[in-house]
Amino acid sequence: MDAKLEETEDAALTAADDDLAAREAAYEKFVWDNLKRNYLGNYLHGMLGMTGFRLVNAPTFLPAYLFAVSGSNSVVGLALALQQVGGIISPIFGATKVEHRTKVMPAAMWMGGLGRLAILGMGIAGWLLSGQPLVWALLFFILMFGIFMGAQRVVFNLLMSKVIPISRRGRLQAWRNATGGLIAAILAWVAGKYFIETNLFGNGYSTTFVFAFLLTSAGLWALQLLLKEPEPPTVRAQARFRDRLRDFPQLIAQDKAYAAFLVVQMLATSARIATPFYILYVGKVMGADGATLGLLSFAFLGADTASNLLWGYLGDKTGFRVVLIASLIGWVGATLMLLNLHEPVWIFAAFAALGASLSGYMMAANTMILEFGNRDDLPMRIAVSATAESITATAGPLIGGVVAELYGYNVVFMASLGFLVSAFVVLVLAVRDPRRRAAA
Repeated sequence: MDAKLEETEDAALTAADDDLAAREAAYEKFVWDNLKRNYLGNYLHGMLGMTGFRLVNAPTFLPAYLFAVSGSNSVVGLALALQQVGGIISPIFGATKVEHRTKVMPAAMWMGGLGRLAILGMGIAGWLLSGQPLVWALLFFILMFGIFMGAQRVVFNLLMSKVIPISRRGRLQAWRNATGGLIAAILAWVAGKYFIETNLFGNGYSTTFVFAFLLTSAGLWALQLLLKEPEPPTVRAQARFRDRLRDFPQLIAQDKAYAAFLVVQMLATSARIATPFYILYVGKVMGADGATLGLLSFAFLGADTASNLLWGYLGDKTGFRVVLIASLIGWVGATLMLLNLHEPVWIFAAFAALGASLSGYMMAANTMILEFGNRDDLPMRIAVSATAESITATAGPLIGGVVAELYGYNVVFMASLGFLVSAFVVLVLAVRDPRRRAAA
């Protein structure tokens, strides 16, 4: 009797394994059958979206605008801190909303749409308000931007992992970032010279932000039109928000390399304590009018463009740990150039090195997350990384603003260098490339 029961159970397990294998095979076939369409959708979304987002996130326009309307380094730091505050909890919220769903595109549309509306709000506020009300409105919309960008980071990374095979992700990001960066670099120069310098439509910064809203919205529409999303063979059961929070320690502890990778992310993000003050430092040592803003934005975004092709193909070929190491070294070098070389050509070169290094860091960090652990835990793993980054990035700009006010920009830059060197040491000693580990 027991033998027959065991045979029945074994047969049931074998049938379940065969069924799962068949569904996995069907999933892989769907991915490859629809790769061209999904590749194009992700490319257009990334190219247009990153073009617009870079105009907002580049360390030039928004910090300069905030300083112009407030006259305070602390307000600049507070604004960047609020953006990161928004990204602390929202990734976890976003993960709990999609990890149990077989289709996540609907959530991506409303999360992405609300983030874009925050950019539109920044632009409109500049036309309707002035003085202290404008400062408060900008701080509010920057907070909202951070909230929805944190949530959409989980959803759009999850979407990419579902429809783009691991061997194609680097080159996809390379080409979409390169073309988007090229357009953004040109538009940054145009925005500085023709929008901000001439105060187009009464507020050149508002014009720039509304233009960014239109570009990012076009990318979202393209993705919705083209993407064909597969249903994965397995998904996690739906869980409450607070229950998933309790799972964090186990998710981190089960993979020591991933835990060390989180430390690298947090240290590198802490190094952004200096990011909003790069352009303010340049204004102090050589002046920064609208044309200079445009030129340095062009250097930053243009180098981002050119380097993305290198980072993407290098990551596909060798794994993204190499890209992460190279980008940290470049980031250190760029900061040292800003501190020590004050001729215009060297400052231009430093902003170019910053653009290349930060783009390499972002590509490597976002892609490596997708390669640790199993697929069902991917949404929450992305959320953990995004939250970890946001926690350290929140205090950084705020503290940086106070330190810059009291002790000057040099001290802020030295603190940034300390974080970067620490991140490099942890990465080299404790983080093994997850792709090579999986292959082994």
